[in-house]
Formats: sequence, C-alpha cells, structure tokens
Amino acid sequence: MVFDIGRVLIGWDPEGFFDCQIGRTARERLFAEVDLHGMNLRIDEGHGFATPVAELAARHPEWAAEIRLWHDRWSDMVPGAIPRSVALMRALKRRGVPVLALTNFGRETLVIAQARFAFLNEFDRMFVSAELGLLKPDPAIYAALETGSGYAPERLFFTDDRPENCAAAAARGWHTHLFEEPEGLEAALLAHGLLTEESLP
Repeated sequence: MVFDIGRVLIGWDPEGFFDCQIGRTARERLFAEVDLHGMNLRIDEGHGFATPVAELAARHPEWAAEIRLWHDRWSDMVPGAIPRSVALMRALKRRGVPVLALTNFGRETLVIAQARFAFLNEFDRMFVSAELGLLKPDPAIYAALETGSGYAPERLFFTDDRPENCAAAAARGWHTHLFEEPEGLEAALLAHGLLTEESLP
C-alpha cells in the first residue's frame, strides 16, 4: 500500500490559513500575484525551506510579510490529521500489508509534520520528493519507489488526491485510487482485498 500524505492522511489548506490572516479578498490577490504554490514545489524538490520563501519575499516586497508566514506559520496551514485515513493505514499494518509513503514534501517541513503526527513515523518506508530530488508526477519518482521497495508495479496500490499523480502511477501498472474522502478509500481497499470487513477499524 502506497499513501500520499497531504490531503490524504493530513490536511493541507494554505488558502484557508491566509483567509484567516488577511481575509479572502486579499488572499485571492496574493495567490494571483505571487506563485506560492510554485515556491512550495521548490521546497518539496529539496531546495531548503527558508531560502525559497526568502527569495520570493524579496521579489515581492509588497507581500513580503505574508509570504514569510509560509515559513513561520507552516504548521498552521495543516488543519490536522484525517482520522479515518489514519485508522485505515493502521488497519493495513495490522494485517501485515507493507505500508509505504510517496509524497511531495520538503525535508524540514516533514520533520515538523512527523513531530506533530506520530503516525507519519509508522511507514515501512518513505519515498520523499526532497530526498529524491524528484516530484510527482515525474515517472522517475515512481520508478524510484519500485526500485527501492523491490515491489513490481502490479503489486502496488496507490492513493493520492491529485488525478495527475494517480494517472502517472496507473501508466506504470500500479493500482490507483483518487482520494476524495476516507470512505471512498475504505471501499477501494475492500474491493482490492487489502482489507476485509472484519479487519476494518
């Protein structure tokens, strides 16, 4: 079993955070004028945490204070765990199913998340974009998991909240589930025989 992390096991809502900080109208302007998500991809690709934020703030002095919040208040952009997803992950582990992570995540931000959410330390193995220097949906990151784990594509079941990430995995022969809510994942795990009614949490 291969899990994405953000918006599958833990929430991720920078828009909601900035709505609370500066109001929705200003947030919409900020996100339209400043490529915050592109900056976050640089973090996830392994370019550090503070440096991409500082560089973007320097390029947009009118938004510098708000941009710096991405670094200083990053944990507040994570509303919390998605409890049912975590329960399903642990049910898989109790059944003896190897549980891996394939995630676009920065080194420093992952450390913050793992300190807050103990279950992020329970994977049998993690494949993290910042460590690999690769981002989903680059086929190379999926190949890295196959090689590193030793599992053939047809033995892998992957859930992710982004269609393009699932499509890239499916193109390699992985079984995939587009995550929208834990109940849908639960049904998919039952359908694929990874969990049984008796093993559900």
